[in-house]
Amino acid sequence: MTKLPVPLRTGLLMVLVLCLGACASLYQDMDPPKVSVDSFRSLPSNDGAPRFEIKLRVINPNTEPLDIVGVSYSIELLDRELIAGVTNEVPLIEGYSEEVVTLEAGLQLFELLRFLAALGQTASTSGPLEYKFSAKIDFRGLVPTQRVEDSGEISLN
Repeated sequence: MTKLPVPLRTGLLMVLVLCLGACASLYQDMDPPKVSVDSFRSLPSNDGAPRFEIKLRVINPNTEPLDIVGVSYSIELLDRELIAGVTNEVPLIEGYSEEVVTLEAGLQLFELLRFLAALGQTASTSGPLEYKFSAKIDFRGLVPTQRVEDSGEISLN
């Protein structure tokens, strides 16, 4: 095995350091978007399966716009994932701005049956129930996937 001359080794080392620095600068530091449930309503059903419209308020706390490729989301009640959906129709959200994003989701019928059974066993069914909204947001480019959650209470009355 032959040794490389010192100037060549130094040159290769400098190129390697520059490449690593360039790659690190491409991966920008980004705060996750703030997502909250703005509204939730039932939609008229064409095929008998319940559908829901969920409006999310998405706040971009960064200077760069959020170019979202797709969102996968779910809503849980009593720790049961009752509603789930995906979308790839999300508008570009400019830096330091907010948008209302409308999603459509379907009800998971088997989970609904489990939920109703659990609701019947819960002592306080007249009060509000805690919900948890979870989403995985994928971006175009080198921005890493973000996972966001929002929780609150919903009344069944």
